[in-house]
Amino acid sequence: MEATVTTANNEEKTWGGGNEPLRASYGKMMMWFFIVSDALTFSGFLAAYGFSRFKFIETWPLADEVFTHFPFMHGVDAPMYYVALMTFILIFSSVTMVLAVDAGHQLKKTKVAIYMFLTIIGGLIFVGSQAWEWKNFIKGEFGAVETSGGSLLQFVDKDGKRVALADFAVKLPEQREALTRSHGTWFTESAEAPATYSVAEVQAGFAANPDLLIRTEQLTAKKKKTILTREESIARLGTAKYVVEGANLTRNEYGSKLFADFFFFITGFHGFHVFSGVIINIIIFFNVLLGTYEKRRSYEMVEKVGLYWHFVDLVWVFVFTVFYLV
Repeated sequence: MEATVTTANNEEKTWGGGNEPLRASYGKMMMWFFIVSDALTFSGFLAAYGFSRFKFIETWPLADEVFTHFPFMHGVDAPMYYVALMTFILIFSSVTMVLAVDAGHQLKKTKVAIYMFLTIIGGLIFVGSQAWEWKNFIKGEFGAVETSGGSLLQFVDKDGKRVALADFAVKLPEQREALTRSHGTWFTESAEAPATYSVAEVQAGFAANPDLLIRTEQLTAKKKKTILTREESIARLGTAKYVVEGANLTRNEYGSKLFADFFFFITGFHGFHVFSGVIINIIIFFNVLLGTYEKRRSYEMVEKVGLYWHFVDLVWVFVFTVFYLV
């Protein structure tokens, strides 16, 4: 039985059970099904992130203090600038993809190839930029210490500006112990890479610099981290157990460990989508050069991959908003 829509003047057939429901090809319909299901997946991840942030809002890192790097500008405080540039590049790649699809509708092979190439370049720049952001996030910038109770302690000067461990920690003489067959190291307690400084070296350096203070991860009513007095700082530093440099799935020098977990998972998942899109675009690009779609007199494949690319860009808008702006 054919589905019909009755109007005042005539009866119009919308779908007769063929392979083009709603006048869309099978390939387009399957792409839309994939996009909807993937959108639900990202929605679940972002909802979990929002719930965790709301629950641990007092210790959640401030994005303006985490993402401050810019390539070839070491030491320059540029909060969110490079992330904004990455976002612009990805959105601009959506524009070039629209132009490629439009050129395909007009069967202009050369223009399709040019705009597809620009889209690929934009995707590669974004993936490379995201890898660079990961590197800086993992490496860290200032360092901190973690107490036996799991609290994070950061170091600031009398003006409240962050101070790196390398600026005040001292190197203490190491006590080496000869290992023999009867007395050796059979295992390590942790698989983490050793920190540059020990807790004792950080404590000694802090004691030698009376202008230093400790800042906790707790947020005040003005959305600022709590800075302790000198006496309180010395007392809290006495409970230090680990030196934390950068961020990983175990510890995070910027604040709550969950932030690092969600950051790696969600941005990594999105980065995998972008990388996959770049690979698909490269394949389609070479097919365009070979004249595959020119012979078919149809560039629908470009349109289908364009749907995926626009979806990836739209998802990044939400990820960018949740992680960097809110």
